[in-house]
This record gives sequence, structure tokens and C-alpha cells, in this order.
Amino acid sequence: MGILTGKKALIFGVANDHSIAWGISQAFHREGAELGFSYAGDKLERRVRPLAASLGSDFVEPCDVSQDADIATVMEKAKARFGEIDILVHSIAFANRDDLSGPYYNVSRDGFKTAMDVSVYSFTALARAALPIMKPGGSMLTLTYLGSVRAVHHYNVMGVAKAALEASVRYLAMDMGADEKRIRVNSISAGPIRTLAVAGIQGSRQMISEFAKVSLLGRNISIDDVGNSAAYLCSDLASGVTGEIHYVDAGYNVAGFPADG
Repeated sequence: MGILTGKKALIFGVANDHSIAWGISQAFHREGAELGFSYAGDKLERRVRPLAASLGSDFVEPCDVSQDADIATVMEKAKARFGEIDILVHSIAFANRDDLSGPYYNVSRDGFKTAMDVSVYSFTALARAALPIMKPGGSMLTLTYLGSVRAVHHYNVMGVAKAALEASVRYLAMDMGADEKRIRVNSISAGPIRTLAVAGIQGSRQMISEFAKVSLLGRNISIDDVGNSAAYLCSDLASGVTGEIHYVDAGYNVAGFPADG
């Protein structure tokens, strides 16, 4: 029996088999969870549907998280399919490519709104819509990055969005914990991984290479590393953990200058 046996999870954000959300999905499946998936846009359906099938899931629904009607529809379908869910995973972020290069102060007003809406508000919107079908003691999880608390070249408006997302985690944890269902809300701050999203950041290859030199474990992070931590945070083993930003970055966030050699 796995640590998630009997639990049902709804996962937003799988784009392909390199996605962090996919690493989480595999870990959840290994630990016994029943999974449901939502994808963004028709182009991703052909990638997500066979991945879901490989984990025994037949719940694969489209959702534009910038549209409340889409979110409501997915939750209605999830209720019809699962009755209740135990876990909600939000692994979604987006900013216009032009807003991830050059000085941060050049971000447009519309670009700022887009990044905040899709990368930040969508978690709050999903949490609110999912609450009625969440089982007591359930868990909500989102993904963030160190650029929320440190200035990272070419991360720009996404760093600002991640800072807002982390603040949202704390406020959601406070409100969800006060609700009679006592839902837990946490986030994983993952080190850089070669995902579709990271590929859009200028200099990402060099960043990943340098990361391994500085991290305390002297290596990069995999989607499996993140998936294993996500399984713990969403299991009953973490029943006393909420409002946390859990770093899965081989110790990079606490490292100073790398030692000689």
C-alpha cells in the first residue's frame, strides 16, 4: 500500500513527459492515488491524453484557467466522476516571452496582468472552485521558484508573480485551515529543470549547468525529486504541514559561494 492509496487527485499543468506536473503524477500513481488531469489548449491534448492513459486515468479535461466558466465546468465534471477529491495540484505559469528578457521595468501593463492572472490568481480560483468537492483533511499544492525571493536574470515578471503566489499560499492556508474541512495548502520551490516552461527563459541551459556546481548536493534536480516531495506533502504523513514553501533544490537556496574544486 502506498502513502496515497485511496486518494483522488486532480492535476493541472501537465504539458509533456518532461513536466514537473508529470513527475508529480507518476509519484502519485506509484503511491496508489487515482488521478484526473486537465490540460490547457487543444495542442496539448494529444500529449496529455496518452500520458494519462499510461497511468490508468480516463479523466482528461480541457481548462483555460483564466476563465472562471472553464474552471467551474472541470470541477462539475470532477464531482460527477470522482464524487470528492483529496488533492489539487496547480503547476501552471505563463508570461509573455518579451516580458522575460531585457529590464524588468519594461514589462507592459497587459503583460503584468497576464502573468499575475495565469500564474497566481489561477491557483486561488482553482482552490475556491475545488473546495466544495474536497474531502476533509485534503491537500492543495502549487509550484514556485527561488526567483520569488531573489533577483534572477531573465526571470523578471515571473519572479514577481511567484512572490505573489507564495503569499497566496500563506493566505489560502490560513483560510482553508479555518474552514471546517481543514484543507492544507503548500508549495514546492523546485530547482531549475529542463521543462517546456524553463526553455522559454533566456540562458536557462547555463543556469542549469551552474546550478549543479553550487547546490549543496552537487547535482541538478529531476521531476522525480519533486514528485517524491509532492507525494509526501499531499499524504497523511504531512498532516501537520501547511502554509509552507518546501524547497526541492539540492540545497541551492542556502548555498553561498561554491568551494574551490
